[in-house]
Amino acid sequence: MKNPFVELLNLFYPNLCIICNEPLNKSENQICISCIQQIPRTHYHIQSDNPVEKRFWGKVNIFRATSFYFFHKGSPFQKLIHELKYKNNKEVGEVMGRLAAIELMESADFTTVDFVIPIPLHPKKYALRGYNQSECIANGISAVLKKPVDTSSLVRVMENTTQTKKSVYERYKNTSGIFEYKQGCIPDNSHLLLVDDVLTTGSTLEAAVEALSAIPGVRVSVFTLAVA
Repeated sequence: MKNPFVELLNLFYPNLCIICNEPLNKSENQICISCIQQIPRTHYHIQSDNPVEKRFWGKVNIFRATSFYFFHKGSPFQKLIHELKYKNNKEVGEVMGRLAAIELMESADFTTVDFVIPIPLHPKKYALRGYNQSECIANGISAVLKKPVDTSSLVRVMENTTQTKKSVYERYKNTSGIFEYKQGCIPDNSHLLLVDDVLTTGSTLEAAVEALSAIPGVRVSVFTLAVA
């Protein structure tokens, strides 16, 4: 039965697509189907030795790596990250995580994941923002892959300064040793999917992979919502 109040509210304050600002229908959430179809996807999940994986070559040992879509400054799809990180729109992270996970299912490599691990924020940063945007994405992925999200095994122990305007080497130095793995939390020989929002140089993800490498027989794969 329709709720008259909700119907009236939608009339004056309609739910709008965060990309094109057109009204959403009842089956759409955050993004309209038209905009979903136009997201500039990488399709790297079905491509071995893809450009995202090559960013980690010679640095850390990963099993697979992919990003869902291409990030370009000024693009309408930049709004997805902006809404997630700065507008308290946690739901867009889960929606995008679900969309990405549906495509990850096309690759046998990603269906063997045992745990989904979001890149953790430092406690001070978490307290300031109130949530972890990478965890929102991880929750969406988890809902589709049916694999648990682990937010306790990987810990951020150092509060590094902003990465903006830093060189590749400066970013590496800025992230070295910022994560620790809590010994014994994850079974040996597990396949972990490390999740972050945007891949730029990859230095933060490299530091996380290094920390998780303490697990005997571990395989670490990397997923980011976007790649710059």
